[in-house]
Amino acid sequence: MMQPHSGPIRRSGHPLPAALATALLLVLAMPDPAGWWPLLFIALVPLLHSAMYQRPGRSAMLGLVTGLIYHLGMMYWIVIVLGRYGGLPLWISVPALLLLSLYMSLYMALFAGLFSFLAGRYRSGQGPVSAMIFVAPILWVGLDWLRGHLLTGFPWMDLGYGLYSRPVLIQVADLGGHGLVTFCLVLVNVLALWAIEYSSHHAPLRLSHTSRRLAAASCCFLVLAGGYSILRYRHISALAAAAPQTRVTVVQGSIPQDEKWTPGREKSTTTRYDRLSALAIAGKRPDLVVWPETALPFFPQQDTLFYRVTELAARNKIWLLTGAPFFTIKNRRPGAGRTVSYFNSALLINPSGRLAGRYDKQHLVPFGEYVPWRKYLPFLKPLVKNVGDFTPGHSFLPLPAGPLKLGVLICFESIFPDLARQEAAAGANLLVNLTNDAWYGNSSAPHQSFAMTVFRAVETRRSLVRAANTGVSGFVSPSGRILDQSPLFQPLTITANVPLLEEKTIFVRFGYRFGPACLVLIPLLFFFRRRRNRFLKTVGMNLNP
Repeated sequence: MMQPHSGPIRRSGHPLPAALATALLLVLAMPDPAGWWPLLFIALVPLLHSAMYQRPGRSAMLGLVTGLIYHLGMMYWIVIVLGRYGGLPLWISVPALLLLSLYMSLYMALFAGLFSFLAGRYRSGQGPVSAMIFVAPILWVGLDWLRGHLLTGFPWMDLGYGLYSRPVLIQVADLGGHGLVTFCLVLVNVLALWAIEYSSHHAPLRLSHTSRRLAAASCCFLVLAGGYSILRYRHISALAAAAPQTRVTVVQGSIPQDEKWTPGREKSTTTRYDRLSALAIAGKRPDLVVWPETALPFFPQQDTLFYRVTELAARNKIWLLTGAPFFTIKNRRPGAGRTVSYFNSALLINPSGRLAGRYDKQHLVPFGEYVPWRKYLPFLKPLVKNVGDFTPGHSFLPLPAGPLKLGVLICFESIFPDLARQEAAAGANLLVNLTNDAWYGNSSAPHQSFAMTVFRAVETRRSLVRAANTGVSGFVSPSGRILDQSPLFQPLTITANVPLLEEKTIFVRFGYRFGPACLVLIPLLFFFRRRRNRFLKTVGMNLNP
């Protein structure tokens, strides 16, 4: 029979050291400057331990402090983007960093508060192990998914992304996306906390049958996930080796951001890309050449320099994909004038030198490429006068380039799994990410952005080509292995043979619903907690931890 608790209520001490510890461990675990990925398996333990013994309100504050420190350490580059290249003074760019970090921290605060409420021991010093084990991963992944969609979404560096450089550990992403990898990481942290809690008591504990079974099931789940990843990595690597290959060259022009849009620099920029491409084509003979986002700093319809680009493709009989701004003009009703729409586009030029296809960026950068809720925020107009006024695209159809069907992701579209998923579902057999990361300077942001891009290859089982103006450019195989990557701020070309796979993964078909499923389960956790408390009140006893 389960014994009622008779010992003193355990406390976690002052919560601030726990907040500092978790924030520091997370910063050190993520890519650049440290990237000590093994820390991800224990980083949440201090936060979880403290939240267990604090009341929900105090736990939420603990999560807020943890999240604020962590996101300030991760996203300090916001000041570079807004200040150095956006032209905003420090009194605007620094508060902007603080506000964004505070917003991101709200999710960690909500996680800590809900974890304390649903699985905490602040009432009697104990609680069921079963609650602690399954509550934390569901809460974390569900809130991650919400953060990635609410208010246009900003899923920057979710926990699972820290394992990008270890492809053997992330193969379950083709089942449930990067959220399933995060789920496993949080589960490991919870089991580590449970082991610490269990071994730290002076007397042996008698665990309930439910707690023992759930702990064992959780361990089995992790073993199965690890085994699947190992076997799946070997299987996909073998498939990729036997699959049709295409040779792709990426051109990294490394045009400084403060020079990119300077009037009179269009010719020198085009000349650099032309020269680098010609050298690579002569030596490597690629099937496809890829230039970065807005590699052409002009409207192709209005500048004769575009003929140099088309002539390069025609002269060398190659496919060329380049980023460029684009506009369309539509006539409205007679007498009502014309409508001009501007797009951040990728243009595909065929071996005959003709424009064969265009992709328009769909997920625009808020306050960078458009101002959301512009009519409701008129006071922002003086601060965002240099913000673009782009129109989002709407097509997920791949761009056909001979045997290639290109699924294009422009800039930070690569951090949104659903875009790559829908392109793969529409038939894309190669993902291409065009980006301009010069905005970030020589910070950790380009490395973080590249880390998130790796998961799009694993989730969809498509090779991924990344062309970045200043880096990181590179190639990722369908197994998530990085075939090659460039250093930052060096003009260069890199060429690789990449495999073309066609299969549609479970993630592409229905596994993308794993994140929202966790979010939907959160209300059920409240239901089960209420039933548990009602049962305990009826039988008049507490469960052992």
